[in-house]
Amino acid sequence: MFEILKNTNYDFLGKKWLFIGLSWLLILAGVISVVYRAFDGKDNTHPFNLGVDFAGGTLATVKFREAPDQDKLRATLAAQGIEASKISIQPVGRIGEAQTNEVLVRLPNLVQIQRQEGQSETAAVAVSDADIGKQKILAALATFNDESSKGKVDLNTIGSDGLLSELNSRAGLDSQRAGEVAQRVVDYREKSSNGLIRNLSEVKNLSGVDPQIGEALDKHFFTGYASVKSVDAVSPQVGADLRNRAIYVTIIACLGMLIYVAFRFKSWGFGIGAVIAVFHDVLVTLGIFSIMQWEINLTVIAALLTLVGYSMNDTIVIFDRVRELLRTRRRENLEKLSNDAINQTLSRTIIASGLTFLTVCALLIFGGEVLKSFSWCLFIGILIGTYSTMYIASPFMLWWEAWRAKKRATTVSAPVKAEAGTAGESANVGASGVTPQMLAAAGISTRPRKKGK
Repeated sequence: MFEILKNTNYDFLGKKWLFIGLSWLLILAGVISVVYRAFDGKDNTHPFNLGVDFAGGTLATVKFREAPDQDKLRATLAAQGIEASKISIQPVGRIGEAQTNEVLVRLPNLVQIQRQEGQSETAAVAVSDADIGKQKILAALATFNDESSKGKVDLNTIGSDGLLSELNSRAGLDSQRAGEVAQRVVDYREKSSNGLIRNLSEVKNLSGVDPQIGEALDKHFFTGYASVKSVDAVSPQVGADLRNRAIYVTIIACLGMLIYVAFRFKSWGFGIGAVIAVFHDVLVTLGIFSIMQWEINLTVIAALLTLVGYSMNDTIVIFDRVRELLRTRRRENLEKLSNDAINQTLSRTIIASGLTFLTVCALLIFGGEVLKSFSWCLFIGILIGTYSTMYIASPFMLWWEAWRAKKRATTVSAPVKAEAGTAGESANVGASGVTPQMLAAAGISTRPRKKGK
């Protein structure tokens, strides 16, 4: 394997208390932030800045004639009184598919915001969150249209009932005739034109639209630059269910890895050290998110689960090297073996973590507002996860194995004494912190040798 650093002999575990202290400071700062934000006396506060996926809000699919300027769309939505950091805009479609010019817009819980701004509860709930969100989006989309459209009705954003009323008043049609034309136009827009009418000639060529109606359309109507295809509201109850499921998934993943590592290395010490490091990474990352108030959404949960697997993989690589060293240096101190294992895998850690870190830096710089929380989560997680593998997982593993060795030593000092050679070997095992289970995991027999062999 290619090595950046060769024959390194750094005393990583000699500095373990420095980094354990740093971890405690980070965790304590996160806990203080969570407690302060949860009990600061304000209404509807939460320790974390939850996104639409968890706190509820509005999800809208918006279609444009061309690929939209997302920065402009976010700015126009912010001008409607919505905090820019809480607005999420994502293109719709998959890589390799034809461009659909559609975006998915996520807005926060606007009814809750209205209550916080001093409106009465009755006024705030008079319309649904989806209705408020749609009004804000339509007002933002109006800024994309030409100046010549002022005073006219947009055929791409009006509903069938509204179009019926406008045809009745502006085109002079009776209610029955206006209803027929309105339904025909809306059906064409939604079914044949995929939610967006590009020009008035498409409507004037529809069956049942005579020249008189066409003249009225030219005079009083226009086709806007964008349309709202669908608007849905995510209730806080659904968000709470998603949040709980995310917590359950993370806990189950950690428990599964604990059992696997303990079984694979035949020692709970390795499993406990690895899982404590994983929980450490998650707690520190969430604490920083609480302090900075970065949004937590489903992409952040995906990033956290990615970090769980990434940190666990790095830890297992070091622990596996410890197991290999046990086969040839079984009488050496376990802390010395762990330190050597970290040094021997240092090049691999630098290459793997370094390349991943560069990729995450690119996401952080060029990913934009949509990937901001996701990128920060990976950025922090890789830094914290790399040092926790060395300074959190290994020390806890050593502590557990030393405790087990001490406990075994007191058990061995029973009235029944083994042979002198066996007793000497057990004393060496206990003194070094290497347990029989660890030797068995390394493929080393711990049975006493028979005389003459």
